[in-house]
Amino acid sequence: MAAAKHSHIPTICSLLLLCAILPLMAAATAQQRKPSVAVEGVVYCLSCKYAGSGSLIDATPIQSANVSVSCANSGLYQINQTDEHGYFYSWLDGSKLGRGGLGNPIQACTVKLVSSPLGACNVPTDLNHGNDGAKLRFEGKVVKSPHYAVFYAAGPLAFRPQMCAN
Repeated sequence: MAAAKHSHIPTICSLLLLCAILPLMAAATAQQRKPSVAVEGVVYCLSCKYAGSGSLIDATPIQSANVSVSCANSGLYQINQTDEHGYFYSWLDGSKLGRGGLGNPIQACTVKLVSSPLGACNVPTDLNHGNDGAKLRFEGKVVKSPHYAVFYAAGPLAFRPQMCAN
């Protein structure tokens, strides 16, 4: 009977040990996770006056323009649409970073112009390599809550009018 009274002690010890180890395992797993990556930028319509110069003077943001974000060796390809200020952002899954994934986003990822909703301003320009792939740049923006994310910028990118009066 005395042996039966103490048969639950190994179970309790195991549970206590598990409760002590689980937080440590969770912390180690969180440290191993790669941060999410956000890519952001702005898309403009160049003014006819400066369309050939690459200048953004008198340029206006384009709402609902589409840009693609792609990263080599990851299979990642996303199309994102700009807001009313011409701003776009794209969240890249942090779990794809690392082995066989995105690697360093500055080296692996590019942003390209896809389409403009403006019939009067829909010719892609190569401003900041918007046609062949704008490289990302890190500008020191990091968000730590609720999830750790590192922000990269591309561009600005621009479309131009097809026809401009001389």
